[in-house]
Amino acid sequence: MSKQITVDIVSDTVCPWCYVGKRRFEAALARLPEDVDVLVAWRPFQLNPDLPREGADRRQHLERKFGGKDGARRVYDAINQAGESVGLPFAFRNIERQPNTVDSHRLIDRAGQAGKQDAVVEALFKAYFLDARDIGDLDTLVEIAADAGMDAAETRAYLASDEDIDRIQAEDEMARKMGVSGVPCFILNRKYAVSGAQDPDVFLQAFETLAREAEEAAADA
Repeated sequence: MSKQITVDIVSDTVCPWCYVGKRRFEAALARLPEDVDVLVAWRPFQLNPDLPREGADRRQHLERKFGGKDGARRVYDAINQAGESVGLPFAFRNIERQPNTVDSHRLIDRAGQAGKQDAVVEALFKAYFLDARDIGDLDTLVEIAADAGMDAAETRAYLASDEDIDRIQAEDEMARKMGVSGVPCFILNRKYAVSGAQDPDVFLQAFETLAREAEEAAADA
C-alpha cells in the first residue's frame, strides 16, 4: 500500500536558504522508497513585507538589514558556501533589485491550480539567484509562467490586477501566527515542522517517524 505524506513548504522567493533547502529536500525525496508518495505545496512568506511594490536597491537594502557592508558580506559568504555544496552558483553580485515578492507568490499560487507549481518555484529561484533577474517585474513573471506551460495572457491580466493580494498576505500572517519566524519551514502532514535548510538525513528521519506512526495507527485500527 502506498504511503502518502503531505509537505507544506513555507518559503520566500528571495530567500537563498529556501533554494538550498529545496535542493536538500529533493535529495531526501530521491532516497525514499517507491511506495512513499510525497505531495508538496508551496506556501507564501515575505521576508521583507514592507518593501514598496517596485522593490528597492538590493545593496542598500542588505546593508541596512545586516548592519553595513561587512555584516552583509559575512552573511552571504556563508550562503555562498551552502549554495556550492548543493550545486547552486549564486550570482549575488549581479542582482541589482530587491523585489517585493507578493506577485511572485501570487504566481506560485496560480501555478499550483494549474499543476505547475514546482516548475514555477524552481524557475523563480533560478531567475533571481542564478540569472540575476528582477522577479518583481511583470514581464519576467509572465515569461516564467509561459515557459512553465501557463497561459501568458491570462497570467499577465491576473498579475496586473489586485486579485488574491489580500489572501497571500493573510496566508503570510497565518504562518507567523503559527510560529513560523524564518524560512524555509517544511510542515509534514500538518503535524511536524522541519525548520531551515536541513541536511537530507533530517528529512528522512522525519519521514520515517511519520511512516512508523501510520503503521502503528493501521495496526491499532
